[in-house]
Amino acid sequence: MRLRASGLFTILLVFGCRGNSGDPQTGSETHFLSRCLDGCGEGFACLCGVCTRACSSNDECSALAPGAECVATASRPAEAACADQPGPAFCDLPCSAVASCGGLSPPQFCQSGYCRSGCPVTSLLPGDNNGTVQVGDTTRSYVVRLPANYTGTSAVPLVLDFHPIAGSPSAEANTSGYRELAEQQGFIVAWPQGIDDAWNIGPCCTTSRTVDDMGFSRALVQRLEQDACIDPKRVYATGFSMGGGMALYLGCNAADVFAAIAPSGFDLAVDSEIPCQPVRPVTEISFRGTADLVVPYAGGATQPPNGLNVTVTFLGAVGTFQRWAELDQCTGSPSAADANGCSTYDNCQGGTQVTLCTAQGGGAAWGSAAIGWSVLQAHPMP
Repeated sequence: MRLRASGLFTILLVFGCRGNSGDPQTGSETHFLSRCLDGCGEGFACLCGVCTRACSSNDECSALAPGAECVATASRPAEAACADQPGPAFCDLPCSAVASCGGLSPPQFCQSGYCRSGCPVTSLLPGDNNGTVQVGDTTRSYVVRLPANYTGTSAVPLVLDFHPIAGSPSAEANTSGYRELAEQQGFIVAWPQGIDDAWNIGPCCTTSRTVDDMGFSRALVQRLEQDACIDPKRVYATGFSMGGGMALYLGCNAADVFAAIAPSGFDLAVDSEIPCQPVRPVTEISFRGTADLVVPYAGGATQPPNGLNVTVTFLGAVGTFQRWAELDQCTGSPSAADANGCSTYDNCQGGTQVTLCTAQGGGAAWGSAAIGWSVLQAHPMP
């Protein structure tokens, strides 16, 4: 239900907020619905944390943006209301979770059913936050960590860190090293929970074969972009063993969302089993141990350790290295291995690079988060 604001309060605000001519300003000229961090444009006031103006009817809002409505605080969902300022109705632009809030400048996102520009006001707390997101008919869970120095005033990178088979978000957070890096470097990291404690990347590795982990990953990024101030050009994927397989799968199939990937303990499979056709060149850094018994370093056919009756034929660590260099149209030869066992193709399409870090005699193990992050953060989405 749309409600009218108090007449006197509305008249004072609208009169005091208009420009000298009294004409309404367009959203693109005044950053309609932007946060009030630097004040508001001529003709607008800061109401409930955004630049807009008080109103008593939809007609007063339609000139600001197509579809703008006069919405009273009392008619908003709890997460979109402003309890500290329960006063007037004000002009707002309703949206759905998947709807574009285009047509305004700067670009806007959809939060709690209304378009907003700038950084979203988050209910997440510093430290670990449990969350869920709906994917079709399935509720999926995750843990997301905001670093202690998160301010919400500027966009920060996001890393999705995927656990191995039989793993969990908490175990991955305790082991991968990205939790500590997130605190040091000021980015946000999320640990998704796999159904059957595994990930579905084609023929492998969930026992429930209808699991949509691609949809889950995309929905999770979209949800976190609504809940926190995420830089959409700096969204990355990492993971260990089967989680590394999920990171590779996203690099192959969701390069429109994930800027770069850093898998550990997993390789690409032959294309006939798990195709890899990214829509653009993608930076990839892989960590492998030569004595890995789960995913053989040399490649070949193997079965997942969770008892699933399926065979995956891997390209091997070097084969994956060469295949990814081919996908990224790298030229020349890779560098000699450095002190960390890392060899890199540097001359690749779009400024991407492909790296293989090999631990001689090493088994299935998490790679170096510090080395992985140094590569990821240097390669945002073009």
